[in-house]
Amino acid sequence: MKTLVITGGSNGIGRAAAKKFRSEGYRVFELSRRGKDENGIVHVTADVSDEQSVKNAFEQISRQTDRIDVLICNAGFGISGAAEFTELDNAKKQFDVNFFGAFLTVKYALPLVKKAKGKIIFSSSAAAVFSIPFQGFYSASKAAVNSLSNALRNELKAFGVSVCALQFGDAATGFTAAREGSFAGNEQYGGAVKKSVAVMEKDEQNGMSPERIAKITFKIASKKRIRNIYTVGAKYKLFCLAERLLPSSLVNFAVGKLYIPKQISFLE
Repeated sequence: MKTLVITGGSNGIGRAAAKKFRSEGYRVFELSRRGKDENGIVHVTADVSDEQSVKNAFEQISRQTDRIDVLICNAGFGISGAAEFTELDNAKKQFDVNFFGAFLTVKYALPLVKKAKGKIIFSSSAAAVFSIPFQGFYSASKAAVNSLSNALRNELKAFGVSVCALQFGDAATGFTAAREGSFAGNEQYGGAVKKSVAVMEKDEQNGMSPERIAKITFKIASKKRIRNIYTVGAKYKLFCLAERLLPSSLVNFAVGKLYIPKQISFLE
């Protein structure tokens, strides 16, 4: 029986993926701070931003299985707000979960992934390609994830381990409500902070279902050979293609118009 380990598997995309892999015959371990065993999915308590917690989790898993065929680094959250008014602790927390949490997960999972010559899949975002205004730190954390994924793809090739990043577009999950948003300085920015976040949250609420994303993730994990990056969602595939074909300044201008629809003079 093949084994899946997924972080952030207690809800949203992570939970849907855990259920999908379980329905396809995988033995599934989900790592999260709050979760429970359910229908064959084994919960392992872990905080990915805490190295000892991650180490303990994989020691527990290694007592129950000697291989990890698919590792999905999915745990993450978002902050929003003007970079100027973002507290350093909040920016660090964003990276501690989204980037360093993924790094720690891979670090302690690798002995079992190598044994299986398995696959590592990072949950990334289209925001890694085009930074979203007032979500600069979230965008940066996902860009860092993509860089780590590409580096590991070459580092682990000799061990038979495949690595890729899945760049999701908008998804209708609890991620939106869990976002730690700050509207500090909104008046100085002519109301642009609130307007930008509102545009983004509307898109998320009308986004893809976690179940659809889970099916796509399973399909990719089942491939014999995987590409280094996959973009999930037709609109975002187009955006990412535009980033490659058009001048970056033009693409960045278009993203600004998308998330700050009306021209705002911050100096008025």
